[in-house]
Amino acid sequence: MSLSEEWIARGDRHVAKTYGRYPLVATRGDGCRLWDADGKEYLDFLAGVAVNNLGHCHPKVVTALQEQAAKLLHCSNYFHIPAQIELAELLCAHSFGDRVFFCNSGAEANEAAMKLARKHSREASGQDRFEVITALASFHGRTIGTISATGQEKVRSGFEPVVPGFKFVPFGDLQALRAAVGPNTCAVMLEPLQGEGGVNVPPPGYLAEVRRICDEFGLLLIFDEVQVGCGRTGRLFAYQYEGVEPDIMTLAKALAGGPPIGAMVAREKIAESLGPGTHGSTFGGNPLMAAAGVAAFRTILEDGVIENCVAMGDYLRERLEEFKGRYPIVTEIRGRGLILGMQLSVEGGEMVKEALRRGLLINCTVGNVLRFLPPLIVTRQEIDEAVDILDGILAEQ
Repeated sequence: MSLSEEWIARGDRHVAKTYGRYPLVATRGDGCRLWDADGKEYLDFLAGVAVNNLGHCHPKVVTALQEQAAKLLHCSNYFHIPAQIELAELLCAHSFGDRVFFCNSGAEANEAAMKLARKHSREASGQDRFEVITALASFHGRTIGTISATGQEKVRSGFEPVVPGFKFVPFGDLQALRAAVGPNTCAVMLEPLQGEGGVNVPPPGYLAEVRRICDEFGLLLIFDEVQVGCGRTGRLFAYQYEGVEPDIMTLAKALAGGPPIGAMVAREKIAESLGPGTHGSTFGGNPLMAAAGVAAFRTILEDGVIENCVAMGDYLRERLEEFKGRYPIVTEIRGRGLILGMQLSVEGGEMVKEALRRGLLINCTVGNVLRFLPPLIVTRQEIDEAVDILDGILAEQ
């Protein structure tokens, strides 16, 4: 029995089986590479599902963690935390926002956003406004509240009754959105680009029109940038593609370069509705995670990471487009920056498994869309290596 097999057997005895895990026991990472317990090397084009935007163990993030760990790991949010304050300053200086609430994950950030939207809307209108419109194929998290907001039946199935107060409309359908607005509606919550739903890019002008509808009916606009924020699309934030500013934005995944953190960014007049005692998070923005966040965010801003994302995103798309003419099962390439999807006319799960066997990590969403999420520091050589592996797999289909 190999070392990996031993670990897998041990995990099967005691770890909750909430994931369909692949037979890879990850033990070390560096840049765009990952190694398993038996020393096999993999080219990582999944990046912890858009978490490792700076690659594995980026030296600036590692140093920030080491230095902070030697000083203070955690203290209560009853006190002021310098690294948390610095990260909030950075987020506000480079976005539409004025205030930041810190938590531990994207689901928690979205929970905070929905709580804020309900409370502010009631206070502002004096009415019982609680309903949130979200999109079909959306994904907002795994808590009871966020699965209720998620427009995928498979995510909600088995956990009914879900939280009331959500309506779903097709992503990109303005007529359906307008028709869904009612007297109890308080907000529209969208991913500016849907990741889990199949790497779905909004039609040109869609987000701008959503903003106008929200303004017309006095609704808050929430953008869930948990997966697509922090440079992933080739902009610091995906909303910047159309210059459409939300009222609330949620972040997580790549915000700290690997360690767990979440954030809700909001405008001042809206954030005022969450006063002392209305919301909280024991570990949110603690010294260790916030220090990593400062290091990761500064690196994205200052080290040419976004510029590389744009250049390598264009190159990866160009290489993937070659497959459309060569293999009939490849029907569409879509996405922005370094979140790209390759739609197939067949199921893609077995191709993901074969890529793993050949040393390439990708995943498949909605059954037939291969999703590519390499670190934003990826090189042309690494893209060529990944494409060569894919070429070999597609040739055998």
